[in-house]
This record gives sequence, structure tokens and C-alpha cells, in this order.
Amino acid sequence: MTDLLASADVDTADGPHYLRALTDMADHRAVVAGAAIYTDNGIKLVEKGARIDSRLYDRLVQHKLREPIDRHLSIENPVDVPALLSAAQAQTEQEVLASMLAEALGSAARLLAPLRSLPLPASMACKLTVMRDQRPQLFQHSLQMMMVAVFLGIKSGLSERDCGTLAAAALLHDLGVLHMDPVWDDPNNKVVGAQRKHLVAHPISAMLMIRDTQAYPRSAEVAVLEHHERMDGSGYPRALAGADISPMGRILLLAEVVAAFYEKYDDMPAQRLSLVLRLNHRKFPSALVTFILPLLQEEVARESALMPLGNDATRQIDLLAEAFVYWDQLKAALPDGGGAKAPADSAFAFADARLLALQKALVEAGSHPRQQGDLIAQLQGDAMGLAEVALVGREALWQLQSILNASHRRWPQLTERATPLDAAVADWCDWAARRL
Repeated sequence: MTDLLASADVDTADGPHYLRALTDMADHRAVVAGAAIYTDNGIKLVEKGARIDSRLYDRLVQHKLREPIDRHLSIENPVDVPALLSAAQAQTEQEVLASMLAEALGSAARLLAPLRSLPLPASMACKLTVMRDQRPQLFQHSLQMMMVAVFLGIKSGLSERDCGTLAAAALLHDLGVLHMDPVWDDPNNKVVGAQRKHLVAHPISAMLMIRDTQAYPRSAEVAVLEHHERMDGSGYPRALAGADISPMGRILLLAEVVAAFYEKYDDMPAQRLSLVLRLNHRKFPSALVTFILPLLQEEVARESALMPLGNDATRQIDLLAEAFVYWDQLKAALPDGGGAKAPADSAFAFADARLLALQKALVEAGSHPRQQGDLIAQLQGDAMGLAEVALVGREALWQLQSILNASHRRWPQLTERATPLDAAVADWCDWAARRL
């Protein structure tokens, strides 16, 4: 883990985006310095007892502070355990996913019980208050992910103490996002360059913030670090696979996906999620998935009457076919007979393995483009069947996009096309960037 932190070059100091959010919040909520705020070289920036507001932003952002600014702040109406319980209870009454989880466990009280003993040091309470006030969608996501994680922990037989640790890790997993430019969350904004680097590093930032408090078990730190890993090694930041991911890390990575689907999609989230979990069975922990799939079935039945997606099926099948054919053409044109001797750690080997794995998954699901030549004609008039095909296509196209993103992230030199192998991957990525 030490090597990871060194290579990631993560700066855990209070960054400009977090300071902006904190000082903007302080314009409408009383925030007072409980101790003087100093720069790292001993210059006093803010007196003890001074009111914090946005007018201090320019002064604060120009200096590296001696310690995190939120360690000694007094905040009006902060996020505390009762506030967390109230907000989570509201979700179980208003949100489909949270309500479904509470019902499956018999009561909301059982789902929320681990929150009651949650450690919440001043710095964590401050960060959650900033999140609640300035990034409310992120706050709601953290609560919802916490409930999914606790549900999975209870179903897995974790002890009450471990469920408390799991709840803390899930609730705090996205603290690193507070240090990112809020524009990353705009669906019309493509995250590239330095923004993508910060996105990939946010689990590390969150882990370090949690470690700094010395209030949570190491298992919580590790789980937060792993919440974007995948069982097949395709996740980040360490590209861990299988048993190398901790038990709580596996719960968090699945909880992240489950919560995200219900937040991202207003139409048919259960059907989409069920399809993704079945189509990507190598990415997610199968033992945990078995606790989620049965919950989705009743929702899927209700959603089946609302199937407007079938019109996309033909276009998506054509795009998938074009992607696979173009990659095969690029491989065939290589001088070494298809890149068979490509180094295992090369961009070519990565892209080839991922594209082959996707094709294999589609074949196993009966959804590869070459299997669907007659299927579309047979499904005319079958709204549910066409929607299923379209959903498979949409997920597969998303996976093509993830191959493109990962290739650029891990091998930024691809654009130089220094070797025929790099040129093949770069050409395919250029195609994908234009067409997807």
C-alpha cells in the first residue's frame, strides 16, 4: 500500500475545491474557529473564535495549512449521529431501494442500527456537513450505499461490531470526492487528463482522511480504498482481483454499483441492475450478488410494462459488431500475426483480453451480435424482449467505453503510437471515442 501512495502522488492537504465548499457553506451556517489556524511555516491566518466565511477563501487557499482546517471548527447544526439516522430513515420511507432493503430485513430499525454507535470525530462531522449542504446528491448516495452495505453485511452473517465498521466505511467512502472539481459529476462533462487522475485517486484520498482520524479500524480504511476494485482485476486504484480484495471491500464495491444504478436511472433500475449483475458475473462477488438478485425480481416484474428502449436494440447491435470487427482487422494487420507476442503488461494485451472477455460474456448470455441476426426480427412486437436486448447492448457499449478510458489512463503514451501494438490500440480507441 505504501508503494501505491507514493506512485499516486496524492496530496491530502485541504485543496481549493474543499476549501471553497467549506467557506461557501459558512456564509449561511455559523462556522467558528475553535483554535487559531496556522500555515505550515507558523503564520497565523485566522484567530481563535473568528467566524469563517467565503471572504477567507483567498487567504486560506494560498497557503498549506499546518493541520486540516476542519479539525477545530465549531459548526451550527452539524451532521451528527441523530441527523444521520433521521436522513437515512427518510430514505427508507421515500426511496425505492432503501425501502426494499428495510422490508427485506423486516424493519428499517435493523438496517440502521449500526449507525447508532458510529464514531464521528469533528473532522468527519465537518466533512459530512459540507457534503450535506454543498453536495447533497453525494450525501444521499453515501447514505444509500451505507444501507446497501449493511444489508449485505447482515445477510453475510457479519457481527454487530463488523457491521458498524462496514457502515462507517460505506458512509465515508467518497470523502475524496469533496476534493475534486464538482464539474466531474456533470453528465455532459467528459472526465479526462488531470480530472481522471483525481477521480482514480479519490479512494486513496478518502482512505488517508479516515486513517488520519485514528477513529476507525484498519478494515474500514482498506474497504474504502477498494470500493472501486472489481473481482476480475479491472477496477482501480490497485487492479486487485478475487481473494486479494478484502471481505468488506467486496461488499463496498457491490454496494457502490447497486446504489449507483438506482440513483442514475429513473426508468427500470432493477431490470438494468439485474442484467448487469448477470452479464458481468466475473466482476462482482457471486456470493453477495445472490443476496441482491432476488430483491430485484419483483421490481423487474413491475418494470416490464414500461419498455421504451427496444428502438435502440438494432443500433447497439450494429455498434458492437463494428467494434469487434474493427479490432480484429487491426490485429490482422499487425506484422507479428495478431500481436500474439505482446508483453502481458502492454496496452495491447489489456485491450485484447478485455474485448475477448466481453465477447465471451455476450456469447454466454446469447447476446453476441452474430447471435442476434434473426433475433430482432423475431422480437418485433415483443416490447419486453426488445428492451432486454437493448439493455444488454447498452451495458456492452458502456464496457467498451471503460476499455477506452482504462487504456488512456494506464498507458497515456498510446497517442504517440511508438510501436505497431500501441498504434493498433490507439486507432481502436480513436474509433471508440468517435462512435460511442
